[in-house]
Amino acid sequence: MYDLILRQGRVVDPAQGTDRVADIAFADGRVAAIEAVLPGPAAAERDVSNCIVCPGLIDLHAHVYWGGTAMGVDAEMVARRAGTTTLIDAGSAGAANFHGFRRHVIEATPLRVLAFLNIAFPGIYAFSSKVMVGECGELRLLHPGECLRVVNENRDLIVGIKVRVGRTASAAQGVAPLEMALEVAEEAGLPVMAHIDDPPPSRRDVLSRLRPGDIFTHCFRPFPNTVLRADGEVWDDVMLARERGVLFDIGHGGASFGFAVARGMLAKGFTPDAISSDVHALSIDGPAFDLLATMSKFSNLGIDTVALIRAVTAAPAKALRRPDLGTLAVGAAGDATVLAVEKGRFDYHDALGETLVGDHRLVLKAVVLAGGLWQH
Repeated sequence: MYDLILRQGRVVDPAQGTDRVADIAFADGRVAAIEAVLPGPAAAERDVSNCIVCPGLIDLHAHVYWGGTAMGVDAEMVARRAGTTTLIDAGSAGAANFHGFRRHVIEATPLRVLAFLNIAFPGIYAFSSKVMVGECGELRLLHPGECLRVVNENRDLIVGIKVRVGRTASAAQGVAPLEMALEVAEEAGLPVMAHIDDPPPSRRDVLSRLRPGDIFTHCFRPFPNTVLRADGEVWDDVMLARERGVLFDIGHGGASFGFAVARGMLAKGFTPDAISSDVHALSIDGPAFDLLATMSKFSNLGIDTVALIRAVTAAPAKALRRPDLGTLAVGAAGDATVLAVEKGRFDYHDALGETLVGDHRLVLKAVVLAGGLWQH
């Protein structure tokens, strides 16, 4: 007997090339079957006709070390609002405090929380509206050996190395923190996620060093260090990085996403590999809010439903090297998100305060976690 059947939703699973109306069943924490019509019985059933059923949403860039960092937000609260079943913490913790993050947040939530470990020993320790000190501004806080040690002790949870460079995050240290992060990542066999804010270093300095599979986050940030030239063309170093296999992630956040850049990049056919929220204490009340709000912005910018779902399921799962996630293939993790499209007038805002008036938004209808209804 199945534990749960979702009936007659539009099943969208880009990893499988699936986009059809079907029933989907879950059993023993896994996807059990997908057919046009599935016979019962099931312990629970849900009619999801006129809804989109997709793999559980993956937020590739969030900050959920609540209570351990000033920027952290509550993982379960965010997930219940946005429909995320997997949250990737983007470097909130470093080698000094990852054990606390593991014990008090990751192991305490029913959600799947994975992490990029910050190259800085204390992680992002001073990020608030009152105190802002970049963790990579002092090289004595960066210890590649300690970073590698904690990676090796926590390979079940750590999916990569996070580094933040720019005037805010690394002061005048240039690319030195990035070079250290790449050294650890190469030794560990993991990707790097690189944040960039205002120069120094330049976007070109960062992109030229990233390897295939590394992630350039805040990829549609406004000037300076933007990916779009003033004449509307994409910078050559950006195109070369994509051709080389560098992945481009939105990481909306509080200051890292602009509608003008997004429109220009999409007009050139340059879609992000991953769409993520960068939700944290300074962005959760706007302009980012959460992953669902960020997805709604891109939907109103014209990205089609399948491409949108791919950017929050199959694409981040591939970036994380987790083929069991981001898909509704039989035997995959039994996570799903059920969405509906609500028509109306909705105002969306970017980091610069520009307003996009949209005619629809995505709304959450249900979340399936480990094969059971977690929110409905």
